[in-house]
Order: sequence, then C-alpha cells, then structure tokens
Amino acid sequence: MKNICGLFLVFLLSACQSSWIADLVTPAGQALYHDDFSDPSSGWRETVSQNGSLGYSDGAYRILVQSAGYDLWAVSGQTYGDVQIEADATRLAGPLNNRFGLICRFQDINNFYVFFVSSDGYYTIGKIKNGTASLLGQAMMAYNSFIQQGGGPNHLRFDCIGNTLKGTVNGQVLAITSDADFSGGDAGFIAGAFDESGVEVSFDNFVVYKP
Repeated sequence: MKNICGLFLVFLLSACQSSWIADLVTPAGQALYHDDFSDPSSGWRETVSQNGSLGYSDGAYRILVQSAGYDLWAVSGQTYGDVQIEADATRLAGPLNNRFGLICRFQDINNFYVFFVSSDGYYTIGKIKNGTASLLGQAMMAYNSFIQQGGGPNHLRFDCIGNTLKGTVNGQVLAITSDADFSGGDAGFIAGAFDESGVEVSFDNFVVYKP
C-alpha cells in the first residue's frame, strides 16, 4: 500500500488554448485531440531542470524525474468538458516503486484530477485541490495484477464524465469514484518519484475522446 498525500508537485505546463468549439461539434465517440508524438513540433513542452526533463524522444513523449518526491507533467494546451483519455505508458528506467498516469480537468497548477499506476502494480485516483493532494475512493494506493509490472507497456484510460471518475488499465476497470469539484479543463499525463529518483516513463498514442 502506498500513500501519496502531501507530496510536493512540480508544475510543467504547455501553453493553453481553448477547444470548446471542437467539443461542441465533435460527435460522441470521436477524438477531440490526439498525438502520437511523431512530430516534435506538435506543441508539447520540452524542459530540462535539476528536477528532471520532459520532451519528445524516439517517437514518444518522455518524462524523467530526477528528484525524489516530485512529479513532472504536461498537458495538451486544450480545454475539455467530459472526456475519455487514453495513452500507452512504458517505464524506461528507474525504480519500480514509481507513479505515472493521466490527468483530467486540469484547471491550473493547483487543481486537477489524476489517475496513477505504478510499475510494481499499484493504482489510485487522486485530486489536487488548492495545492493539496488527496486520494479519492481509497485511503492508499491498492494493488491489481492487471497492471503490467516491470518495463512492460500499460494502456491507460481515464474517464471523467459528470461527477464520475473511472480508471482503466489494459482493458480492466480498476477504480471508480466521484467528485464534483472540477467540471472541465485540460488533459495530459504525469510521472513521479517516491523515495528514489530516476523515474523515466514514455507516453505514446495520446487520445482525448468525447464520450
């Protein structure tokens, strides 16, 4: 079991632009946004600091966390209402005791939802509100064997529809909870370190669907 509450989160953000018009005209089940990161000029942020780095790498988007107790993330620069977010995530290096996943309803650096998994098989849905991290529907991260452990890829899905939040890994629903604080915002992905730094994760085939 893992407790992520109280961790200090470091913010890395792409420029924001609205996509409410696309949301209104896109039929249900169709993509509002997608990126396979084959084009390094598609607009995602690339940054290097003492705490880590993130950017395009070998046809994917890579996050490297070099400081213990930190999270680095990026968002698409769009604005969405209800969404179904999907991406493939692969651990490249670092400890199995890590965390990575998807973000929805990103308001700003202090307010958003997150669906986390780890390379040793744990998961949770969490919320950052006014800069404070908390878990939703569970007291600690919980184990599930559907999460591919080690360096294997995991297909992640995070549904944020109405007040319902649902996290799915490799086709298996792992967590369902509800929260009414955020109704819309940006979407993206995140990776972080617990006690040991060097967490390196790649993300690919990022898609935001209209449910």
